[in-house]
Amino acid sequence: MVIAIDGPAGSGKGTVTELLAKDLNFTKIDTGAMYRAITWEVIQKKVSLENIEKIKEILCDSKIEFQKESVFLNQREITNEIRTKEVSNLVSQVSHIPEVRNAMVELQRKMGKNANVIMEGRDIGTNVFPNAEVKIYLDASPEERARRRYEQNLEKGISTTYEEVLENVKFRDYNDKTSNVGPLKIAEDAVIVDSTNLTIEEVVETIKKIVEKKVKKENAKC
Repeated sequence: MVIAIDGPAGSGKGTVTELLAKDLNFTKIDTGAMYRAITWEVIQKKVSLENIEKIKEILCDSKIEFQKESVFLNQREITNEIRTKEVSNLVSQVSHIPEVRNAMVELQRKMGKNANVIMEGRDIGTNVFPNAEVKIYLDASPEERARRRYEQNLEKGISTTYEEVLENVKFRDYNDKTSNVGPLKIAEDAVIVDSTNLTIEEVVETIKKIVEKKVKKENAKC
């Protein structure tokens, strides 16, 4: 079974996906971390976003792996490095490059083949796995999403202001929704869950009920 969770930046997709994976014993695939890993490598190699040939080389030479809560690129752990302000400010632009998007989608499909996976991103239910058994669109107001990101930054020692984070959230929203490559939109058969006034635990329980209902429905067909 594939559970696809889409939604805008800061809606809680990552945390919710992690908790659901543990509760349901599913494999979690953090697509956002995949794009951040490529973005980090682009920054490290000082490659211009206009230099598509060089970016294609980076894609060919990059091996992204997940080990529990850690992210590895070419066997080097970069879990914390991909969460810096520099990466956050550039990842949206990198993820809109068609060559990057296509390579990541192909890799995501391979990871989700013949397995029980839960995957979050912006076009999982509409593009990566359009036939996913469960599709969730997790949303929240821009102000609430910015507040969450700002508090996360403080906990990680990342120096930003709330205003900067809110501006980045709105910028990401615009880019993600207007992109010509894998735009953020609500799948026709997705269930919308607004987390603005919900705790993480309440969001997890809400989605678990949706999954359980789907499983019961599928079992009834047998």
